[in-house]
Amino acid sequence: MSAAGDRLQDTARKAALALPDVSHDRPFTPDLDVYKVADKVFLIVTDDPDEQIITVKCEPEHARALKRGYASITPGRYLDKRHWISLGPGRGITKQLTNDAVEHSYDLVIDSLPKSERPQRAGPPGQPSAPPR
Repeated sequence: MSAAGDRLQDTARKAALALPDVSHDRPFTPDLDVYKVADKVFLIVTDDPDEQIITVKCEPEHARALKRGYASITPGRYLDKRHWISLGPGRGITKQLTNDAVEHSYDLVIDSLPKSERPQRAGPPGQPSAPPR
């Protein structure tokens, strides 16, 4: 794996595991880490050295803008091309962009849950937890 791919994947894993009520396993193949909240997938990280990508859920308009702005952001691999994108290492794919993509995907899944089932996200240190959305 390239160092850029390792960093992208490690950044995505850390971002996902920092979110409330996240679980992960490898239900499909040993080369795919699947991250879920409330049993709903929001992140897939590949360990395949030929496919150094992460795949996240994304609002269609936002996905189109990202795909136009970054050559290494493509329609989601093996998933609904309208609602999922894949990010690979490349120009402009920063740690912040990766964190934002993972958190956006998580938020989309959370927002689709009934309010009573939504995990609470903690606010900044010293601040009370955010109210359920």
